[in-house]
Amino acid sequence: MNHRPFIQNDILENLVRIAREAADVVMAVYASDFAVRGKEDASPVTEADEAAEAIIVAALTSLTPDITIVAEEAVAAEGPPAVGSRFWLVDPLDGTREFVSRNGEFTVNIALIEHGEPVMGVVFAPALGVLYAGAAGLGAFVEEEQEASRAGHPTRRRAIHCRAAPSAGVTCVASRSHGDAAALDVFLGNYLDGRPLASLTNAGSSLKLCLIAAGEADLYPRLGRTMEWDIAAGHAVLAAAGGQVRDLDGEPLRYGKPGFENPHFVASGLPG
Repeated sequence: MNHRPFIQNDILENLVRIAREAADVVMAVYASDFAVRGKEDASPVTEADEAAEAIIVAALTSLTPDITIVAEEAVAAEGPPAVGSRFWLVDPLDGTREFVSRNGEFTVNIALIEHGEPVMGVVFAPALGVLYAGAAGLGAFVEEEQEASRAGHPTRRRAIHCRAAPSAGVTCVASRSHGDAAALDVFLGNYLDGRPLASLTNAGSSLKLCLIAAGEADLYPRLGRTMEWDIAAGHAVLAAAGGQVRDLDGEPLRYGKPGFENPHFVASGLPG
C-alpha cells in the first residue's frame, strides 16, 4: 500500500491552480477600498481572507472530498474540527497586516499534513508575482512572473533548494510585524555560538520560510505566537528543499496539535 497516495505531481499542480484562483480574489480586494475588522484574538480580517478561503475550501472539497480541511477563518467562526492522520491546513491570507499596509508581503497558503508532517504545500505572494511549491519526494520550485507574462507568456519555473552553510556568515530573517528585537538578539547570540551573522532582515508572512527554501536566507527564529496554518505551507516547501523546522528543544515541529497553536521554533536551511 502506498503510504502517501496524495503526494503526486497532479495534486501539487492542482494546488498551484487553486492558490492562483484564490489570489485573483485577494488582489481584487487589494485594489479596492476594503474594510478591516478585528477577530476575537484581536487579529485583523478582511473580505479578502473570507472570499479566498471560500474558493480554496470548495476546490479542495472537490479535489479530495474525504480529507478534512482546517481553515483559519472557519476555525475562528466555528472552532477547530477533529482531524485524523491526513488533513489540509489553509491560511487564505497570511500577513493580513501586510495586506492592510499594502506592502505586498502577504501570501495564500495551502498545505497537506500527513502523520503530523507537512508533506505538500503552496505559498503564493500575488502582489510580488512569486509562487513557491514543494512536496515530499518531488522537491521544491518557485514560479516567478516575468514582465512578459502579462502579455500572455508563461511564468518561469525553477527548482530551489537550501544553500550550503555560507562562509560569509548566516543570513537571518525575522518577522516584520511581530517579534521582540531584544529577545531575538539574545537568542541569536546563543544559537549561532560564535558563527558570524551576515545580515538580519525583516519579511512578512510565510515568505520567510520560502526565502530559506530558495537559498536566499539561512535561519528564521520565531519567538512569538503562530498557528499551524500560518506556517504549514511554507514548512512543506522548506522541507522539500532540504530544510527543517524545529522547536526550541530541537524536536521536529509537528502538526495536528490541540488548538493548532505552535511553540516557538527555528526554521533553518543550515546543515546539521
